[in-house]
Amino acid sequence: MGTNVNLFITTLLIYILLTLALTQSAPEGALIKQLPGLNVNLPSKHYSGYVPISEINGKKLFYYFVVSERNPSEDPVVLFLEGGYGCSGMAAFVHQHGPVSFEKVKPRGSMPKLHLNEYSWSKVSNIIYLDSPAGAGYSYSGNESDYSTGDKQTASDTHIFLLEWFKLYPEFLRNPFYIAGESYGGVYTPTLASELVKGIDANVKPKINFKGYMVGNGKTNTEIDDNSVMSFAHGMGLISDDLYQELVAECNGTYFDTVKATCKSKVDKALLVLEDVNELNILEPCNRGPEDKITISTALLPESFRELGITKRPIPVRKRMLGRTLPLRSRVRDGIIRTWPQLLQRDKIKCKPDDEVATTWLNNEAVREALHAENESVAGKWMICTELDYVSDSGSMIRYHKQLTSLGLRALIYSGDHDMLVPFTGTQAWTRSIGYKIVDEWRAWYVDDHQVAGYIQGYDNDFTFLTIKGAGHTAPRDKPKEALQFYSRWLEAKRI
Repeated sequence: MGTNVNLFITTLLIYILLTLALTQSAPEGALIKQLPGLNVNLPSKHYSGYVPISEINGKKLFYYFVVSERNPSEDPVVLFLEGGYGCSGMAAFVHQHGPVSFEKVKPRGSMPKLHLNEYSWSKVSNIIYLDSPAGAGYSYSGNESDYSTGDKQTASDTHIFLLEWFKLYPEFLRNPFYIAGESYGGVYTPTLASELVKGIDANVKPKINFKGYMVGNGKTNTEIDDNSVMSFAHGMGLISDDLYQELVAECNGTYFDTVKATCKSKVDKALLVLEDVNELNILEPCNRGPEDKITISTALLPESFRELGITKRPIPVRKRMLGRTLPLRSRVRDGIIRTWPQLLQRDKIKCKPDDEVATTWLNNEAVREALHAENESVAGKWMICTELDYVSDSGSMIRYHKQLTSLGLRALIYSGDHDMLVPFTGTQAWTRSIGYKIVDEWRAWYVDDHQVAGYIQGYDNDFTFLTIKGAGHTAPRDKPKEALQFYSRWLEAKRI
């Protein structure tokens, strides 16, 4: 009996010491004591603040760190990267898998009410929401030239962020570390993973316990992603058999980057048919405003891409991405699909995005103070997405995925199957093109033991492709319960 009591006391003391370490090692000034609008205690410790990337230029990246609600000392640490490019990681905190959910209240522009989110990813992991690159969200630089950037610079800056962040939170260094990203995060994630691997190989300190990454509806290979739109639209019953056969015959699988007049004609016809379909989730309706005069399409951007109105930044290079979207047909000029920041330049749209919650809450002075964000005179007005002078300079991501997984890193590639911006058909094609042997043949995966949540195919080297049934471009927003299920199972290396 005495031995058992001593063992119990020893175990209890170790647990208390670990808990104290988790509390005391984190930067004292980074602790968030309360979130404005939330009338209950936070379910775990939250921290936020800035990590300097360049002391010379004053470049600083803002992070929000949510400690796991389960077992912080053992659960993985996950860095989440929002897409855009130039969109704030706090958009995912507000609209997708953060620890609190936001309830819009009247009148318009009033502070939202906050509730605890039962499907938060912090239920099973420590998670860092990052505003990257500099210029996104609360992140900023003292030198305007830093708002001219690209894939390679962003990966380098985020690598520096991670090294400095783990110096601030060394108690998490032994935890398994993962990177997650969505949309243009499909570029951010593998390029950062490559930088991280190089640093580990070069014995850069601190040594991060990097285990793998996940990408959701991620941009990967422009040719495959874009050319999958027509097969997706046909499979979903959005264009007719006859029109699709004409497209196949005239375009030979290349629909947008072409000079063939007969192909262009058929593509224009198809895009006209698709004009009023919500590209980010073909199941979602369009909110129309009676004052709109230009006939362009639905709120195609996900919550994390949207903005309201037009507000000039105090920093001229860092411009506001307008709260509007263009249909696929309008995104094609000279046979080339343009990126969203190149196209979001019109003042009127037919379908108005409704995304006041994040903008209202994150621009509130009390919220900025609670989150330790710089005031507007320093960091500018918070916006969901910022138009940066950004260059996509890393090419196709397929070679990155093959290299990273061949090194033993785990990878989960997931797709909401109703997204027409980055269709699952394209993602399914490029994951198959890597050439790994199938070890888990196409099958359904479930929630609640009997409800089909999507489909999965597993390959050698722990490389997995997964769909989420009924979800669009931002799957955790559309299917939060299902998203938490596959996220937690995959992190724990359980069968999904």
